[in-house]
Amino acid sequence: MTQLSYAKGANDEPLLEKTIGQALRDAARQWGEDLALVSRHQGIRWTWAELDAEVDRIATGLLDRGVVKGDRVGIWAPNCAEWTLLQFATARIGAVLVTINPAYRTSEVEYALNKVGCTFLVSAASFKSSNYVVMLRELGADKLPMLRGMVVLGSQLHEGFEPWDALRAEPDMERLEAVAETLHQNDAINIQFTSGTTGFPKGATLTHRNILNNGHFTARTIKIGHKDRICIPVPLYHCFGMVLGNLASLTSGAAMVYPGEAYDPRLALEAVQAEGCTALYGVPTMFITILAQPDLDDYDVSTLRTGIMAGSPCPVSTMRQVMDRLNMTQVTIGYGMTETSPLTTQTATDDPIEERVGTVGRVHPHAEAKIVGPDGETMPIGAQGEYCSRGYAVMLGYWDDPAKTAEAIDAEGWMHSGDLATMDANGYVRITGRIKDMIIRGGENIYPREIEEFLLTHPAIQDAQVFGVSDEKFGEEVCAWIIARAGEALTAEDVLSHCKGRIAHYKIPRHIRIVEAFAMTVTGKAQKFEMRRIMEAELVSEA
Repeated sequence: MTQLSYAKGANDEPLLEKTIGQALRDAARQWGEDLALVSRHQGIRWTWAELDAEVDRIATGLLDRGVVKGDRVGIWAPNCAEWTLLQFATARIGAVLVTINPAYRTSEVEYALNKVGCTFLVSAASFKSSNYVVMLRELGADKLPMLRGMVVLGSQLHEGFEPWDALRAEPDMERLEAVAETLHQNDAINIQFTSGTTGFPKGATLTHRNILNNGHFTARTIKIGHKDRICIPVPLYHCFGMVLGNLASLTSGAAMVYPGEAYDPRLALEAVQAEGCTALYGVPTMFITILAQPDLDDYDVSTLRTGIMAGSPCPVSTMRQVMDRLNMTQVTIGYGMTETSPLTTQTATDDPIEERVGTVGRVHPHAEAKIVGPDGETMPIGAQGEYCSRGYAVMLGYWDDPAKTAEAIDAEGWMHSGDLATMDANGYVRITGRIKDMIIRGGENIYPREIEEFLLTHPAIQDAQVFGVSDEKFGEEVCAWIIARAGEALTAEDVLSHCKGRIAHYKIPRHIRIVEAFAMTVTGKAQKFEMRRIMEAELVSEA
């Protein structure tokens, strides 16, 4: 009988059946005096008891402003202690945290806030080249009709915004306990935006049970406990930071260590050395830049032993260097998607080296995985097909989009990833490609259709095809082939100036070609794989 590409994770340890707010209370009781959070750029060091008490203040402040269970509360900020306080405070009162990419520009943040009906927003004043206060004022009440209140981080006062400190209230324990009684682990608690091939981002809606358990079983897989310290240079707005970082810490008692508000290889190394971090997280690009530091060997990384590399395929040579030069002998590779909270497969700390560097591991506890063919049939072992997963980690659905939800999650509860994969006889999964033409640039998922639709808003652009080309640093870079309208003298610089400030920096094409025609099939469909081949050959010859 043919063995099929199907695997089921262990279920000997039960799922956590509690809310994130309850989990924080438990952590404060169990590890009260242990270190919970270090935000190095802010000079903040809190124990679990201190973190729990500060969350009560913010949760009470939200209640005072009329935020109730089910309300959507946005957070638009880089990594900081306030981000995490809001994550836990919204969970404590049952509000749904909407995580907004710090790289978003005006049109993107307008879409995100309105799509899910955000009534309250906490924002940084600015970050890098983005002045959030100015951008939000530009949008105004006309374009953000559902937004009732805005809080800005920092001590500076801004008209139309409350300062963060005003949100800190005397904890009203009676009210907080009364609200806690109305909450359930299957309530929606988080919306994360994930783009689609049809353009506009979709709001993946996740529950306490989804993300708390994913953090818990991830911590179990990398064998993290309350004496460990996790260096988290990955962004909190993404599942990697807020689930695999914050919630893995919450369920294990490990300390969360933020090296800075955004990724910087030196800050990550300084944090590891100064805090004695035992785990380090990153996408392959981050590890590549850390390994490239000329004075890497001057840093003491002897406390490191484990961590997670995820977000895009990892070169085998990078993985081996991480194990050798960073002392991360038990580093793991994870695979998942925002819609599955995120991880559904992960390597184990003691897997054979070939599996640890060449696969994305085996299926997580309480999850199922299978590889299916074009007609939905489960493929034989070793045969390529679409990776699908099922279990507690699968999202409730896309916010207010039942049609897209039904496209992604089938009638039997399987989440279809759009990624091509194989599974071997021992259950190890290898990701081999993508059905959709998504680009993964340094861990950021980029959907060409969204960029193509934006480019077509330029009056001189007739047509555009966007695709990924290989890049040594980021894994892939965005490339655009553009056909100009007849009589228009369009340049690559014109295209760049059209993009800057209007779409996130990582979506702006790195390589732009103004062409007469695209590579096409006989039936008139654009052949992106052929354009990619031509472009990569050109880039090699130019190098």
